[in-house]
Amino acid sequence: MNILIFGPNGSGKGTQGALLKNVYHLAHIESGGIFREHVGGGTELGKQAKAYMDRGDLVPDDLTIPMILATLKKQGTGGWLLDGFPRNTAQAEKLWDALKAANMKLDCVVEIDLPRSEAKARITGRRICARDNNHPNNINNPAIRPSGAVCRVCGGALSTRADDQDEAAIDKRHDIYYDETNGTLAAAHFFKKLADQGLTRFIRLSGLGDIEAVKTELITQLQS
Repeated sequence: MNILIFGPNGSGKGTQGALLKNVYHLAHIESGGIFREHVGGGTELGKQAKAYMDRGDLVPDDLTIPMILATLKKQGTGGWLLDGFPRNTAQAEKLWDALKAANMKLDCVVEIDLPRSEAKARITGRRICARDNNHPNNINNPAIRPSGAVCRVCGGALSTRADDQDEAAIDKRHDIYYDETNGTLAAAHFFKKLADQGLTRFIRLSGLGDIEAVKTELITQLQS
């Protein structure tokens, strides 16, 4: 199964991605990890991307999408979950065309819907486990509130990300995601239109429930 997942920062998208990875034995591929793989591995695409990054420029889609495809192809028939790309409609269109050209099926697109105010509260309360950053800990959520300064799952040390406490940075990220004209939600809605044409599946579910409730609903819909 090949899945593309959308959700605002704070929606639990990374946590749900990690859970789906275990349930369906998928490769959980995050866009940042793709850059690290190619740049760190010294691939030809990585060398070209690094030249842009060293200048402080954005890596163009004509390099980013081939890097993504190369990584997806390495998964063979095992299936993958792509997280963090695309971020606008132009990227969504190019990714869709590239997948078709490579005869790679996109089985399902998932959008985790969460009100912007709730997403922001989750981010500012988020605490990161040193052992596994997908372990849920949030001081603003009683259901996953850590015990003191240690992870509620494994007892690992907790820390905060500086940008999680920077409200201006949070607003900037959310401005990009929640923009239904030029932002990430516009990209998600591009795939919804494809699903309406029967070209893929599209699942939208609420992220307001606890982790297990969201997981249960997501798996139920994937299996329906």
